Amino acid sequence: MTVSLARASLALAMAAALGACTTLSPQPRPDELGSALEARGGPAVDWAAVGAPREERAAIGRWLDQPMTLDAALRVAMLRSPRLQEEYAHQGLARAEVLEAVEISNPTLSLSRMSIDDGGSNRTVGLSLPLVDLIMLPARTRLAKLEYERATYEITGAVLGVVAEVESGWYEYVAARQVAAMREAVAEGAAASAELAQRFHDAGNISDLQLAQEQAVASEARIESLRARAEAGRKRLALNQLLGLHGDEADWEASDNLPLPVAREDDPALLARLAAEGNTELLAARKEAEVLADALGLTRSLRWLGGSEIGYEREKEADGARLRGPELALELPIFNQGQARLARAEAQLAAALARVDKAELSASQGVRLGNESVTALREVVRLHREALVPQRETIVARQQERQNFMLIGVFELVQAKLAEYDAYQAYLEAVRDYWLARVELARVVGQRLPSDATIGERTPGVQDILAPKGGMDHSMHGAMDHSKHEGMDRSQDEGMDHSKQEGMDHSKPEEMDHSGHEEMDHSKHEGMDHSKHEGMDHSKHEGMDHSKHEGMDHSQHEADAAEPEDDAPRHDEHDHGDTP
Repeated sequence: MTVSLARASLALAMAAALGACTTLSPQPRPDELGSALEARGGPAVDWAAVGAPREERAAIGRWLDQPMTLDAALRVAMLRSPRLQEEYAHQGLARAEVLEAVEISNPTLSLSRMSIDDGGSNRTVGLSLPLVDLIMLPARTRLAKLEYERATYEITGAVLGVVAEVESGWYEYVAARQVAAMREAVAEGAAASAELAQRFHDAGNISDLQLAQEQAVASEARIESLRARAEAGRKRLALNQLLGLHGDEADWEASDNLPLPVAREDDPALLARLAAEGNTELLAARKEAEVLADALGLTRSLRWLGGSEIGYEREKEADGARLRGPELALELPIFNQGQARLARAEAQLAAALARVDKAELSASQGVRLGNESVTALREVVRLHREALVPQRETIVARQQERQNFMLIGVFELVQAKLAEYDAYQAYLEAVRDYWLARVELARVVGQRLPSDATIGERTPGVQDILAPKGGMDHSMHGAMDHSKHEGMDRSQDEGMDHSKQEGMDHSKPEEMDHSGHEEMDHSKHEGMDHSKHEGMDHSKHEGMDHSKHEGMDHSQHEADAAEPEDDAPRHDEHDHGDTP
């Protein structure tokens, strides 16, 4: 090899190395991550504000000044979340690894001076480079770029994972806040019921057992309310930790209620195809297998070279003669023929292929399982919304009517209202579970679900749920006046349940059997003057069988309930004495 050829070869190798290095910037390029997020429906990121405190504070301040929506929460997380800051740093590390992979080893400069006995010395200057690095430079550049693509898929998946956690945390907090408000309303209603029971008990209208039952219900409701409030506080703290907010920044106000299910769910076949093309874990596994397959081919081709070097040497003799020329140092594969490197590369490729199979199975089964969960929870929401909640509302309305006619006591109405609130709470929790399932399905698919574009209508707020409906006040009998019942004397019937007969004087007919009249509507008897019957002889009624009245149609009596009091004497036609 001539001197000019050696110099040309060395210059060409150095130029190729420098040219490969200049194609990659040492700084992380967030536009690549931003485009990957945008393609998957991820939140928009103001990359200029990332790592810039002043711009970051200005952007976050604008979002926190308004009642924060889910979209605003995601934007805050993109700038402030510690988890995402760590992932952005990982992108910079991946970029650095690419630069390191495409760089060849630094050249080795060797100097030697050998003295001659008769005087003078020989001086030698050498410059050498690893031969394998020069030969593999194009292949290593290609592999480094593939590895960077794999790392980008991993980082994108991690960012989308944090986005999914923020969405889940948001849904959980909003639902917990609404549930806490519902439990507070239930506790207030139960406390009012217990207070009314105490007043009835003080007047001798209910037994100790009934009072204890109402008080126990109120205590349980208060415990559940406190637990719900604490749970809402924990969910808020967890969300603030995901968002990276603390101090005054954590005092934001939420604005949204939970959204209702979308109008139509996505086709499972479409989701499976999207997962096969966009699941970041699957794409990263495939790219890793591609990198390792290429690396295995290079290992097989170049394992004989080992630590061989190529260089250039210049020598000056003692007599002034100069010697120069290329140098090639080859490693003789006698003891080490690269078997270990080859076996390692083959094992790494086999493991990567296994990870591809695992990721494909996980994506396929994950889409199927996620779709089934979303479908099932959607049906649960529908049953709550179209069946259970309206049924509970109807029960309260009918119980209100029965209580107005004094067929039942106020405590039965309160229990019906508490059951209605429980149905509302279960409905809100079902909606929350539905959206959590959709978030998990979107994570498997690797992007936002296409049907997210149809999100619009929201669940009712707690104040809407608690508001009176149809002009009737269902606020736990708060507007009812029970003062007229407080002075009643029921000491002789302490163990009996007179909630259906409040306001009547039972002091006379103590021994009568009125079992057949328990379901009768006697509201129109409340204004009757029974004083003229006090002297009557009721002994003939003690053995009477009133069972024939059990099936009586009292609709006529209910229709006459609003008639004037001068119709009261018509009840004398029924020889029942003072029938309650």
